[in-house]
Amino acid sequence: MRRITRRSFAAGSAGALTGVAGSSNLDATAQERQRARERRAPEYGHDGGDRELRGMWIATVDNRDWPSAADLTPREQQAELLAHLDAAKRRRLNTVWFQARPTADALWPSRHEPWSEWLTGVQGKNPGWDPLGFVVREAHRRGLAVETWFNPYRIALHDDPGKLVASHPARRHPDWVVRYGGKLYYNPGLPQVRRFVQDAMLDAVRRYDIDGVHWDDYFYPYPVEGETFDDDAAYEEYGRGFPDRAAWRRDNIDLLVEEAARRIRRIRPGLPFGISPFGVWRNKSSDPAGSDSAAQVQTYDDLYADTRKWVREGRIDYVIPQLYWHMGFEVADYSKLAPWWAETVRGTRTRLFIGEALYKAGDPAQPEPWQDPAELSRHLTYCDSLPEVRGHAFFSAKEVSEDTIGAMDRVVADHYPRRR
Repeated sequence: MRRITRRSFAAGSAGALTGVAGSSNLDATAQERQRARERRAPEYGHDGGDRELRGMWIATVDNRDWPSAADLTPREQQAELLAHLDAAKRRRLNTVWFQARPTADALWPSRHEPWSEWLTGVQGKNPGWDPLGFVVREAHRRGLAVETWFNPYRIALHDDPGKLVASHPARRHPDWVVRYGGKLYYNPGLPQVRRFVQDAMLDAVRRYDIDGVHWDDYFYPYPVEGETFDDDAAYEEYGRGFPDRAAWRRDNIDLLVEEAARRIRRIRPGLPFGISPFGVWRNKSSDPAGSDSAAQVQTYDDLYADTRKWVREGRIDYVIPQLYWHMGFEVADYSKLAPWWAETVRGTRTRLFIGEALYKAGDPAQPEPWQDPAELSRHLTYCDSLPEVRGHAFFSAKEVSEDTIGAMDRVVADHYPRRR
């Protein structure tokens, strides 16, 4: 998801509310945790569950959804988070994607990376409680599954390493870092980087009773006109044997996905691993296997992410393409892209959910179709004819709660009736 551009008290008292920092059902036996996952699985469409997935993302980067500001007390932050979970339950959703690693940092007491600046305004400052442990416990109490959302390579929304906390791995390993487009990224071409970012994410997999591992669409960064992603030294060292740099870059991302999937399955067998890519793999004009679209960005060519291959080869358990366009949009028509993705997953082990642009509904900067409260409901109605579509996820939590023009109300009324 192009998350940013697309929407775009004392520790003791905190412990009284949330349990000790790092609490994450660690004392539960593996058997008990497995039984709990099995009870939740039918509610959110994984592991053979028959019910459709109904989800929302909770974005923490840049205080997008939560917390609304970095100067809130723990009690205020917890109240906001509970309000989002309650809104998900009220909207009859069953899954939340909680962004626990937005910018090479952590919303849990990580063994590898600093506390996120989005919690306190100061990177590395302990907030006095454990947001990931809290959201897992409170979501499960409400019957909601928690997919933990990580961003693999983005370090910062600025390009000054000196602004990072002194202990930051990017400060300790400046050779891992690439400045690009006013931001900092880890270099995907370095094997040691690939291993480190996996270790950082898998720390949460080992320690928390999460219901899945989720990545968005930031692999190599989105293209910035007039700028070059400087990975010359890495390509010189590791790029031999590839026909060109693009093929080498795609292999770097393939390896990240393959290795992470293997390690997740080793640590937690059966834990789903999924990705929400930009909605266009390739245009048909670039590849006969591509979609009937004319998007300026293609994940295969511009982000070096061969999302179609990951699906076709079963490297991921589910895919949530971000189909953030209205029906009839000339260059990326929802009603053409949804069938393309349905055909792509057909006959594979990869489940298909569709990412929906709730954030566009009622936004005056968006074209006329997005001013119609029924646009998103029409998306779900259209997908009723595609049996491969197993559910939908809405970006994002703030809009699920605010629902400025009633688009989410319309989806719930039309598609999520109360169970009898």
